[in-house]
Amino acid sequence: MDALRDSLATQPVTALKGVGPKSAERLARLGIESVQDLLFHLPLRYQDRTRVVPVGSLRPGDQAVVEVEVEQADIRFGRRRSLLVKVSDGTGSLMLRFFHFSAAQKQALARGTRLRCFGEVRNGPAQYELVHPEYQRLQDDNPAPVEEALTPIYPTTEGMHQLSWRDLTDKALVLLQAGGALQELLPAPVLRRFALPSLPAAIELLHRPPPDISLQLLSDKGHPAQRRLAFEELLAHQLSLRLLRARQRQHGAPVVAADTANGLAQRLLEGLPFHLTGAQARVAAQILRDLGNGYPMMRLVQGDVGCGKTVVAALAAAYLIQDGWQVALMAPTELLAEQHRNNFVEWFEPLGIAVGWLSGRHKGKRRAAILEALASGELPLVVGTHALFQEDVRFARLGLAIIDEQHRFGVHQRLALRNKGGELTPHQLIMTATPIPRTLAMTAYADLDLSVIDELPPGRTPVKTVVVSDQRRDEIIRRVGENCRQGRQAYWVCTLIEESEALQCQAAEDTAALLAETLPALRVGLVHGRMKAAEKEAVMQAFKAGDIDLLVATTVIEVGMDVPNASLMVIENAERLGLAQLHQLRGRVGRGSQESHCVLMYHPPLGQLAQARLGMMRESTDGFAIAQKDLELRGPGEVLGTRQTGEVQFRIADLVRDRELVPQVQALADELLRDEDLVQALIHRWLGERVNYSVV
Repeated sequence: MDALRDSLATQPVTALKGVGPKSAERLARLGIESVQDLLFHLPLRYQDRTRVVPVGSLRPGDQAVVEVEVEQADIRFGRRRSLLVKVSDGTGSLMLRFFHFSAAQKQALARGTRLRCFGEVRNGPAQYELVHPEYQRLQDDNPAPVEEALTPIYPTTEGMHQLSWRDLTDKALVLLQAGGALQELLPAPVLRRFALPSLPAAIELLHRPPPDISLQLLSDKGHPAQRRLAFEELLAHQLSLRLLRARQRQHGAPVVAADTANGLAQRLLEGLPFHLTGAQARVAAQILRDLGNGYPMMRLVQGDVGCGKTVVAALAAAYLIQDGWQVALMAPTELLAEQHRNNFVEWFEPLGIAVGWLSGRHKGKRRAAILEALASGELPLVVGTHALFQEDVRFARLGLAIIDEQHRFGVHQRLALRNKGGELTPHQLIMTATPIPRTLAMTAYADLDLSVIDELPPGRTPVKTVVVSDQRRDEIIRRVGENCRQGRQAYWVCTLIEESEALQCQAAEDTAALLAETLPALRVGLVHGRMKAAEKEAVMQAFKAGDIDLLVATTVIEVGMDVPNASLMVIENAERLGLAQLHQLRGRVGRGSQESHCVLMYHPPLGQLAQARLGMMRESTDGFAIAQKDLELRGPGEVLGTRQTGEVQFRIADLVRDRELVPQVQALADELLRDEDLVQALIHRWLGERVNYSVV
């Protein structure tokens, strides 16, 4: 291990000539502290300055090098003072335009002066132009050589110019060519099997691509050198999570016998007013097998809105409770936790199983009583929010932690619950109603087993979705009135682009007042995030009981609301929400047997991205298809909710672009796990100390 670790490029970037304290500070802003960091800081794009192009062949949008002669240089005074220099090369002419210039510069661009210019061709008032091109004067007796490689353009920070980047990477590449900067960690048979270039060769090519390389291929990130680096980075992430999984399996866990399903779980099933779908039964059987293995279950159950994940979680709880273990169910919001509590009370209390409730608003004696009941083992089942993470929460025999919408918690918070189980590690069942594309799940959750409930309960009708401009608001309000007068219920969801919760709530209050005034025959309710929990609960219960016809709400109803009679939803400013959130909101309707509709109301004009999102919602109700589109539009960090947490963030790999590499990487990870030194070296290279799952 030390040999592998020592051979990495641990040499500080300050060892490069010209990198003083100020430059080092600027580089550190981009996470560059060593020579290796600098070599892995790859160009965003490239410019071809390796050949001179005739002016007559130029087209708008081209970035090109031209050699020209000055015909005329004049200062123009229009809306903006500018220096216009007309140049030609015998094949055509064009204009050089400068908005920032000096008198000396104008004088230096006298008629007959020969220039080599580089810039982007634009349409001008009379002819093509280069605006503020880079240029140099040419001497007849000493023509300057053109570049020998494509010119890299690097991601940068304030105070770091492109010339500085090229100079620094030149020096780092000298170290690389000397053979001591980077060690090839992938074994030679692996490189041959997957047709990958060596790491040093890939790094050198990407910093200084030869002129005959395809710019389009580099731009699309499809060159073998780029895929080589993406492959190794994906492999390091996969190995880190596999290592975590292996470490988890070294812990002991409660063992549940297979015939447990015939006890409390069977009584639970008999009390339900419905039968399990085939998909629910399949996933319940997978969970029961996990519980008999003797090591902690780490299973992610995902499924579309309304597929019935909660009842599968209840069955898992019943398996453990029958054997004398405690179960904790944790949800990210009080609203969702309350919905779970209501379901569990309805299912378990008739069977004599008490259901506890713990959230951040529980204080004093009430909280102390719950904590005491958990610590003594008197309370077998508790539902709560983040409050279950707190240090003073102790369990007598925690056997199962159920975590809903797990992407809102993160890996380390999820793992914190294992310390609540005493000598044995609790099983973990993780649920999400946010369908996750398979490639993303295979990468982000490689430490988990994956189950998919891919079947909706019978009787559900697909929701019909329409996209309309808010200029038709009055028409939509009339439609809501007609819907409710026929005995059905509706949601009206208010969203704002501002992050301010106060503004969101104010908008909901104003909308509720307007709708109550416009539709006086309807009973209009209001719920938003600033209401007290008891007030929210009362409104929700009234809506569920049918005492409210139209519920005006902010996005707090995104999860946790199950009202079969609600058949219409209007979402204002729908263009401001992501696909996943729109799909979650739409899932609040269509939960009964009647035809349901969702109206996505937008404020024109619509941008291209918003058009793509709303178009997808109109075309599909398939959560997995929508999730794949969401991944393509927003990227994995946004889809998983981890963009701000530092998890599942890649320097080079892209889970959309490189998705076909994931199965190869998975298979290779299984092989390499036997070589612990190599595994640790790969993880250290790509994850460093940033996310070290292996020591969790």
